[in-house]
Amino acid sequence: MSLDEPFTTTSGEPRDIAIIGMSCRFPGARSKEAFWNNLLSGNDSITYLTSDEVAVDESILNDPNYVLACGALDGYDEFDPAFFGITERSAAKMTPEHRIFLQSAWEAVEDGGYDPSRVDGEVGIYAACNPQTAALYSSPPDWVSAGPEVMERTYGWVPDTLTSNALYHLGLTGEALTLSATCTGFHFAVHLACQSLLLGQTDMAIAGGVIVRLPHKRGYLHQRGAPLSRDGICRPFDTLGSGTVLSSGVATLLLKPLDLAIADRDNIYAVIKGSAVNNNGRTAMAYGVAQPERLGACIATAMHVGNVTPDTVTAYEANGLGLPLADALEVSAAQLAFGSAPPASCAIGSVKGNIGHAGLVAGGSSTIKAVFSLLHRQLVPTINLTESHPDINFAETPFRPQIEVSPWEPDCGIRRMGVTAIGAGGYNAHLVLEEPPDLPGRPPADTRPRTATLSACNESALARQRIALREWLTKYPEQRIDDICFTLNTGRKALPVRWATTVSSTEDLLVALEETATQRPLHDITHAWANGQEADLTVLHRGEACRRVPLPTYPFEQRRIWRENW
Repeated sequence: MSLDEPFTTTSGEPRDIAIIGMSCRFPGARSKEAFWNNLLSGNDSITYLTSDEVAVDESILNDPNYVLACGALDGYDEFDPAFFGITERSAAKMTPEHRIFLQSAWEAVEDGGYDPSRVDGEVGIYAACNPQTAALYSSPPDWVSAGPEVMERTYGWVPDTLTSNALYHLGLTGEALTLSATCTGFHFAVHLACQSLLLGQTDMAIAGGVIVRLPHKRGYLHQRGAPLSRDGICRPFDTLGSGTVLSSGVATLLLKPLDLAIADRDNIYAVIKGSAVNNNGRTAMAYGVAQPERLGACIATAMHVGNVTPDTVTAYEANGLGLPLADALEVSAAQLAFGSAPPASCAIGSVKGNIGHAGLVAGGSSTIKAVFSLLHRQLVPTINLTESHPDINFAETPFRPQIEVSPWEPDCGIRRMGVTAIGAGGYNAHLVLEEPPDLPGRPPADTRPRTATLSACNESALARQRIALREWLTKYPEQRIDDICFTLNTGRKALPVRWATTVSSTEDLLVALEETATQRPLHDITHAWANGQEADLTVLHRGEACRRVPLPTYPFEQRRIWRENW
């Protein structure tokens, strides 16, 4: 099929995939909300180390080219094993990436308003995992035997089992695929998840990636022309750009076909219109060097798959490495794909100025940024961009650098953003995202008494849940009480320590969350549930048209879990 020939589609775009849940942790941000706030504020989240904080050979430390900077991940060594029924001994044998991804996958499902233990159908998990961490975290398991001890050590250590471990501990069934595609790993995971959903192989999909660089707080040696910055500052598209900084992170999406997401009353953050991947092969000047024609074809294919014309894509989140040659090649590639789109019609930016380069999950940081931009209809600044590099003549392209926070009001009437990831070895990947659709209106929520429930593993976690929900209600007072109760009652796993109350409004719920008085359940079924019995709270919402809302997820009891030696 020619790229000039559009796909034949019916109304409703059956190829559209909805993003219905999200979770991420990146330098300077332990949650997706904190990450977005950092981007809005233009924060530099790189950690600038002292020589006492890193453990390297003295000769390297004294090398004038050794740069004391990294994108450190707060809590990279923490985990809540008891929540998942994992012993501390077994948790210590899991690599930090296995632990962090497991929690992130749980958060993404809960953020989507689902209790993993009550999800019907097949749920696929697709994720990219850094293969280096296993070797750096500990010596490899003893492969000469296959006894229980060896198997236990292997399942939490081998990168291949990252997704199958998550599937098992979440209590799901479906495909589990751990992949490696260098720095395009996150995009490849999303691409494969979308393909599986469109083929009907899965009903929902979890897609993501994780990287924890070890040793964690360490710098790097700068080399002229190499990808790493000479001073620990990443300057995308800037005349002073000299590369990026290495960072760690995790990003996870919960996906579902758009028509099913609407029918299931899911919260929709954004829509994936199209995705595409390719490789440069032998067409590049040298192995691993970007090739504009191949990257341009990848971007154009993603737009074509989604029946999207370039003039309707008014924001582009670039790979934006901060290395002038790489940035110039990328802009050239994007220009090929965007063709005759009007000059300065598309804002261009890169998140790497904020957090550096998170390797195989770098595309995750770009995608979460794009989703929030679409959701909030705001464009955020590309920091450290003062003067564009002379090799990048933006005036002759459809792109204009985004250097400040601004409302996003495109002339075409629809908000769409392209997100590119480029990997060593010639990997190219691109996603085209669109703002969430307008849903049909509903009558206001009535004032009938309703049940709201919370549960946790212990009293301290329950207290943290109450605080988090109270803060969320204060921040989003416009949310409907029927949607909130529906999500709490049907989208959270029933844990041993339980709390229930009867409310008629969000104001009632705020008061109840502040009270220390006895609970106020209304129905017999709620009494049974609050007393620890099995009870199906979905019956409380029969005949209602409630929608899922992204309430605070479970507050894990994070503590250091680490093993230096085996």
